[in-house]
Amino acid sequence: MSLRAACLPSKEPSLHLESDVDASVVLLAIAGRWDRTLWKTSTERLHKCLAEHPEALIVDLSELDDPTASSAPTWVAAQKAAAAMDPSVQLALCIPPDLPLADRMQRLGARSYLPVYAKVRQARVAIASRLPLTERLTLTLAPEPEAPSLARNLISDACLAWDRVELLHPARSVMSELVNNAIEHARTEMTVAVSLRGAGIHLSVADGVATPPRLIKLSRVRRDQPLDERGRGLQVVGALAVAWGTLPTRTGKVVWATMQPRPPKAKRQPRNDAPRLPPGVRNERPTGLR
Repeated sequence: MSLRAACLPSKEPSLHLESDVDASVVLLAIAGRWDRTLWKTSTERLHKCLAEHPEALIVDLSELDDPTASSAPTWVAAQKAAAAMDPSVQLALCIPPDLPLADRMQRLGARSYLPVYAKVRQARVAIASRLPLTERLTLTLAPEPEAPSLARNLISDACLAWDRVELLHPARSVMSELVNNAIEHARTEMTVAVSLRGAGIHLSVADGVATPPRLIKLSRVRRDQPLDERGRGLQVVGALAVAWGTLPTRTGKVVWATMQPRPPKAKRQPRNDAPRLPPGVRNERPTGLR
C-alpha cells in the first residue's frame, strides 16, 4: 500500500456541486472521512443530482478518506439508479489509482458498467465521447427586452425540427419565464439552450449570478388591492414542466426545466366482461334469488 493510501490527510466533510452551462454534465465532489453522516449526506445529494436528470454525472472521490473502501456499495447503487432512468444517466467515478477504493471499484465497476478514472479531466473527455449526439440549440443573449422573444423563437425552431409540436407552446411559455427571471434578477449575459431528451426536450438558462431563484408565495386576493404579479413566473414553470431546478456553475448558475408530452389517456374499461345490450333492449332473463 502506498504512503498516500495509508496516510490520506483527513479533511472536513464537504460536498461541492458544479454543472455545465446547459446542465448536461454535473460534477459532484465528495471529500472527508467516510462515516454514516457523510454516507447519508452523499446519498441524498446523489438522489438530488439524478433528479436533475443530466446526461452524465461525474462523482469526484479524490479527497474521500475511505481506507476500507466501505463506500463502494453506495456508488454501485447510484449506478443502478442512473441506469434505470429514462433516458439513462451516465455515471463515472474519479478515484486516484493508489487508493484502496479505486481497486475495489475497478472490480465492482467492471460488472456494473461503472467506469473509474484517475482524474476529472479524463472522465470529462471519456464522457464526452460516449454521450449521444443529442440535438442541441444554444443562444447567447443580453438582458434586453427582446431576449424572451428570441428565446421563444429558438424553442419554436427546435420543436418543429425535432417533431415535438405538442411541446411547442408550453415550452415557449416556460422558456420565456426563465429568461424573464434572469433579466429581472441576474441582469447578466445569459446562455439559453434547448436539447432533445428522449421523448421530450430540456430547457436551460445560465446566467452570471450564483443566487438560485426561489418560489414566492402569492399573496391573498383582497378587495380593492392590486393582484400580486411577482412570483407567477416560476409558478408557471412548475405547472407546465415535469421537473425543474437550478444548479451552480463556475460562473453563476443554470436554471433548467424538462418538458415531456402528455401520456395517452387510458381507455375506460367496462365494469364487467358481460356484453352490453343495444339501447332499448331489456334483459328479461331471470336474475335468481335475491
